[in-house]
Amino acid sequence: MAQGETPAAAQRVRWHGFGDVAALQADALQRIRHASAGAIAAHGAFRIVLAGGNTPRAVYRALRATPTDWSAWQVYFGDERCLAIDDEQRNSRMARDELLDHVPIPRANVHAIPAERGAEAGAELYARTLRAVGDFDLVLLGLGEDGHTASLFPGHDWGMSIDGPDAIAVMDSPKPPPQRVSLSAARLGRSRAVLFIVDGESKREAVEAWRAGADVPAAAIRAPGGVDALVNLSPRA
Repeated sequence: MAQGETPAAAQRVRWHGFGDVAALQADALQRIRHASAGAIAAHGAFRIVLAGGNTPRAVYRALRATPTDWSAWQVYFGDERCLAIDDEQRNSRMARDELLDHVPIPRANVHAIPAERGAEAGAELYARTLRAVGDFDLVLLGLGEDGHTASLFPGHDWGMSIDGPDAIAVMDSPKPPPQRVSLSAARLGRSRAVLFIVDGESKREAVEAWRAGADVPAAAIRAPGGVDALVNLSPRA
């Protein structure tokens, strides 16, 4: 069991299976567009947390054509690697390359994690940024082969205490680079919607463990309205 207090409420997951990656990506795109339209209509802003990794790349590219008020988008990140700000391995760089540099989102509306400052300083600074931010409208997450999500890894502190910091320093990630900054599980769960996008046969064991009730990091994300998991485990052609 990871360190930190476990919320009383169990995670509720709605599972959505797909036969190929194109169908998964199309559904994810539709859900993001629906969430953005609903949030902007309801309170004039869309607070979204972007996931890193390769799985959401095509979804981000497709989002460029979304008919939306881009000035109402407020973009945050679920985690970041402690690398130079323009490093190609950074999640913020991938998001810029695939989406943010291609749409008229005001620069001030993109809230990158200052992980180039190091894990501890980056986490402290991002936690300060998030203090004035209410619940997110949509959190996008992936799933690793070991069940990790964002930079919350098995055997590490997942930040499940509701009284803990919104962002946590990861000093010894099992995947390089060793230093990262991640939103806590508790903060990721403070969202009107949470969407896991899971693609690839290599994720089968992690999905099966999660569905069986194993104590994996993905199971620590406990949004009030539950979470949706879009899953394609088909082998690539």
